Parts: sequence; C-alpha cells; structure tokens
Amino acid sequence: MNKSFFGVGALVVLIGVLIVGMASIFTVAQTQQALVLRFGQPVGARGVVKVPGLHFKAPFIENVVYFDNRILDLEQPRQEVLAADNSRIEVDSFLRYRIVDPLRFFQSVRSIEGGNNQLGSVLNSAVRRVLGEASMMQIVREDRASLMQRISDQVNSEAIKLGANVIDVRLRRADLPRQISEQVFLRMQTERQREASEFRAQGAEQKQRIESRADRDVTVLRAEAQRQADTTRGEGDALRNKIFAEAFGRDPDFFAFWRSMQAYETGLKSMDTRLVLSPNSEFFRFFNRSGNAPVPALNRPTTGGPSIPAGQAGAQAAPPVAPQPAAPVPGPQTRVEN
Repeated sequence: MNKSFFGVGALVVLIGVLIVGMASIFTVAQTQQALVLRFGQPVGARGVVKVPGLHFKAPFIENVVYFDNRILDLEQPRQEVLAADNSRIEVDSFLRYRIVDPLRFFQSVRSIEGGNNQLGSVLNSAVRRVLGEASMMQIVREDRASLMQRISDQVNSEAIKLGANVIDVRLRRADLPRQISEQVFLRMQTERQREASEFRAQGAEQKQRIESRADRDVTVLRAEAQRQADTTRGEGDALRNKIFAEAFGRDPDFFAFWRSMQAYETGLKSMDTRLVLSPNSEFFRFFNRSGNAPVPALNRPTTGGPSIPAGQAGAQAAPPVAPQPAAPVPGPQTRVEN
C-alpha cells in the first residue's frame, strides 16, 4: 500500500516537473525575435531576446510574444492627391520596414497589425504633404526620386518612435484619374490630328509646287528640244538642197534622169494607181528615146523660148521633176493602171 502510494506520488511529481520545465523554456527561430512579458507587462530590456535558440523564463507568470525580424511589406491602397498645380493624381505607394526595437514596438502598437495601421497613416500623410508641394511634372518625371526620399525620411522619423526602421518607400504609380486621363487623351488625340492635317496640307502644297515646277520644266525642255530639232532639220534641208544643187550643176541630164526614175518608182506603185497620159508626155520622155538620141534637157520648152544654160542650173535649190510642156503634142492616149 505504501509502495503504490509512493509510486503514484513520484509520478505526479515527475509530471509536475515536466510541466514546469516545459513552461520554463521557449524557442526563438532564426527569423524571429521575442519579448518576455510578466503578467502582460514587458519585463524590460532583459526580456528582449534576439538571439535564436533555446531560452528560459519564469513559468506560469511570464509569457512570450514573437515578432518577425525580417523586412516587412506594407501596401497602401490607391489614394487621390492634389498637386501644387491643382492637378489631381492617383498614387499607389508602399514601404518596407523592419522592427528594430521589439519592446518599444510592443509598447506603441502591441502587434504587427497595429504597426501596419500606424505606419500606413503616417505614409499617407507624408505622401499628401510632400506631393502637395510639387507639380505634376515633378512627380511624374523630374523630381520623383527626391520626392520619394523626402517621404521616406518623414515616415522613418515617425517609425523610429514606434521601434521600427523604414528601409524603402516607393511610388508604384502616379497617374491622372480615369476621367481626367480620358479627357487628356482626347485632347492629345485632337492635337495630333490637327498636326497631321497641317503636315498633310504642307505635303500637298509641296507636291503641287514640285509638280508645277516639273510641268514648267517639261514644257521648257520640249520647246527647247523642238527648237533645236527645227534648227537641225532646217540645217539638214539646206545642206540637202545645197548637195542637190551642186549635183544638178555638175550633170543636169543625169540628175533629171535620176529624179525621173524616182518619180516613176513613186507614181507607178502597185497600189491601185491609174494614170491617163499621152505617150508623148514629158513624163515618159525617157521611154520615147530611140537609139542614141539626146536626152531632152530639163526645163527646156519644146516650142519657143530661151533655154536654161547648164552653168546656171546649179543655182536652183529644187528643180522640178517633170515639167509639163507648153503645148501638149497631140497623139493617141495611153492608159497606165497598176
């Protein structure tokens, strides 16, 4: 009886020791930092544990609150800010911070959720304050980096009071509101269309000017070419007449014979040509020769009148090919058909 009672008592004592031992130790992970509380109040600087591993505390009267020692992100919803030039801008911002003093952080905001709410309010106030002193062009393009640095400094000055340190503050987006953006887009589109119309009008004007200049140059070139062609053609005709005149002056009989042969070739082509002439016509004077009869002289009348000397025949530019006699010789009619 005594042995069984002693065994039960020993088991109870062992269980109590285990419970007390378990309540006396706590573990801090590599990504955590802990704060020891006694009856819900911080123990002090002694209760801040930043070294990872196994640690001890007073059982049942002390408990442990854990805080993350990594960089924490705080995303803020989109808010509308009035810039210095009265431009309304929608801004998306966020910050990254780290808890550097768990004791002060716990005393100020109690938890990470409370810290996010407090830092979010500080961030919104700093964004409105800094961007309200800048113009839209400075916010969007010119001084964005310096503005973010000013916001970060102002938020960090308040975060230090909470036991946190701000790592970075960024403006993810800074644009005009949707309604204003549509109006600006329509205005820009209208302006671009106006510029395009001006460019098209200028292009059409230049095109018309170039075409007019080209037409004028074409007309001038054609007139100049026609003048040169007429001049060259006149010089060629003069040279041809000169050559004909010299040839006629050298041998009038041969020249008359050659021109008559050309007249026969041209007039007696087989293209339904009909000629009604007398056999004794001057046109057939080379067919009416017999034996070694002399060739009738060109431009020499058959009856009466002075004849043209051979020396003066070369001065004529274009002698007639087959002159008609002053009085036709009567005789039978000859019909020539091709």
